[in-house]
Amino acid sequence: MQRAFTKMHGLGNDFAVFDARAQPFTPTPAQARHIADRRRGVGCDQLILIEPSTRADAFMRIFNPDGSEAEACGNATRCVASLLGRSATIETRAGLLRTRTIDRAVRVDMGQARFGWQEVPLAYAMDTSALPVGWDGLAHPVALSMGNPHLVFIVPDVDAVDLAALGPVIEQDPLFPQRINVNIVQITSETAVRHRVWERGAGLTEACGSGACAVGAALVKRRLTHATLTVHMPGGALLIEVAEDFAVAMTGPVATAFSGVIKL
Repeated sequence: MQRAFTKMHGLGNDFAVFDARAQPFTPTPAQARHIADRRRGVGCDQLILIEPSTRADAFMRIFNPDGSEAEACGNATRCVASLLGRSATIETRAGLLRTRTIDRAVRVDMGQARFGWQEVPLAYAMDTSALPVGWDGLAHPVALSMGNPHLVFIVPDVDAVDLAALGPVIEQDPLFPQRINVNIVQITSETAVRHRVWERGAGLTEACGSGACAVGAALVKRRLTHATLTVHMPGGALLIEVAEDFAVAMTGPVATAFSGVIKL
């Protein structure tokens, strides 16, 4: 079987995008690993499927390199909107996301950040604004859902944290029944922060759109920054806007690297 794909990225957070509207395709875990492999496959942080939707312009499915399926991905949403070639409403497992193209950038309304312990979810009730837990110097994170689960740790220096070692430990802690994305953030001003992320099922990535939204919502929740801020990640920056009801929007660039066909 052969499948055509488009390789895209948002700030280095890269995707193999498959248009499955006319020809259905659901990758097996083995196929997902093969496609994501940077030496033997296409190479990507996630596989993205564009499927038909009865509620929106398209349905977007997100597969991690380990074959697990994610609920939301902000950078992938922007890439799909760019591939569709217009402002669009995109259905995901996390709900409907509205996008708008602005010059070479795409804006996505990511929906409301949710802070209920059952909404994250956590294994049991606790204060999500400052969890009474810690791992090797990382402590008291904010827990929230942006359609997918996130932890946000505020640290003095994001470069001083061994996220490659701590990320998988925290991701798979029994406190998080659906595993969790691990974000660390350094506040540099009231309108700018530095951000690194360990993505659930993918590992270290150059950028994470839903993670940047989670960071913005968490910092506004703790009243540490303005509601509009620039989140700087290794791959580049996103503009994050947090409304009074904690609805979050993000704006940033996307790019197409190449197109091709892969044999599965």
